[in-house]
Amino acid sequence: MKTAKPTATAAVKAAAQSTAQSTAQSTAQSTAQSTAQSTAQSTTASSAHSHEAGHMHGDSQEAALTLAEEYCRERGEKLTPIRRKVLELLLNSGRATKAYSLLDEMRQIHPGSAPPTVYRALDFLLSAGLVHRIESINAFTVCHDLTQCQHGILVVCQQCGTVTELHQPKLRQALVAQIEDAGYRLASDEIELKGLCAACQAAEAAATAAAGSAASVAAAK
Repeated sequence: MKTAKPTATAAVKAAAQSTAQSTAQSTAQSTAQSTAQSTAQSTTASSAHSHEAGHMHGDSQEAALTLAEEYCRERGEKLTPIRRKVLELLLNSGRATKAYSLLDEMRQIHPGSAPPTVYRALDFLLSAGLVHRIESINAFTVCHDLTQCQHGILVVCQQCGTVTELHQPKLRQALVAQIEDAGYRLASDEIELKGLCAACQAAEAAATAAAGSAASVAAAK
């Protein structure tokens, strides 16, 4: 018995389903990215107001920079214009940022900026406790609480680079004690953990749901 050839209608339907699925995936990805950015911005703004006095987020970015200047002055140091600008760029970013990205932004403002300029500023901000270095990805993020000398745990979102500081002194001390008991001398006692933040989880779930819904609609046609 001969096998029937697919009809033109069947071919068109198959092509339509394929196109619909492709479009659904593309739209879902775009929606997810937009949702992630919007939610992340909202989350960052919300968390900024939840910190106690002494944090790097004030009523405005200018207030945060003024606080940093006062903090440096109390330490007998100076937040020079270059140092201030690098700190401002990190505040603008709101997430872990690599040095070369900061250099690119600096060159848009000061075309003659050289790598040592940015690295020296970062070294100062690190020594002053104004920023954290995320060793695992070689990036930098603003320290949100100047009252805490040792933050202990930094949680980094692998998707968007958002960093959350956790203050768990007892947990940190217990872990450090166990490491020292094992015979290690720590070079740094900050702990870096990687995960997916709430905003990115929501975006991922939305993308999956949108793709599934679109595929179901296409299959029903």
